[in-house]
Amino acid sequence: MSYDFFAYLNRMKYIERWSLMHSTVKENVMEHSAGVAMIAHALGVINNVVFSGGVSPDRCAAIAVFHEASEVITGDLPTPIKYYNEDIRSAYKNIEEIAEKQLLATLPETFRESYGPLVLPGKGAEYVLVKAADKIAAYLKCVEELKYGNKEFLKAKNATLKAIRDMELPEVDYFFDNFVKGYEKTLDEME
Repeated sequence: MSYDFFAYLNRMKYIERWSLMHSTVKENVMEHSAGVAMIAHALGVINNVVFSGGVSPDRCAAIAVFHEASEVITGDLPTPIKYYNEDIRSAYKNIEEIAEKQLLATLPETFRESYGPLVLPGKGAEYVLVKAADKIAAYLKCVEELKYGNKEFLKAKNATLKAIRDMELPEVDYFFDNFVKGYEKTLDEME
């Protein structure tokens, strides 16, 4: 028997993000997920090293790799549409849940227990950090676009920063205080 789970995931590279915005640098869901995984891992390390927490940075990274996996079925619905009102938000959430279950069904049944917690949204500290990492990655995309003179991302940057600050996570504050300024530099300006 042949299973299509990983072939589906490979298609994440075809799903463009920020589709309603003019982007200087195009970004697909696979690239975004890799960026979120790196940031989520860092937030897990910060949680443990700086704040004496007890999360698994590796689990944060793994959840982040799969956090947009259902978009191989649904596509990427732009944020302004997804959050336009509660009816649309709720309907899209239902569509995501169906897509996540459909995607998991493309695995051997014996693998579903291992991948289910990565594909399906969950609760707990690691999931909270992945959500924060997702927002940080979106913010950093806005920073990148603005660095190249693309003012199209100014409103998105401000809205995303507000959402990040509203999370009130010390790991996020630490990441911003210590790492975000580097994203504003050119290669020659980096140490």
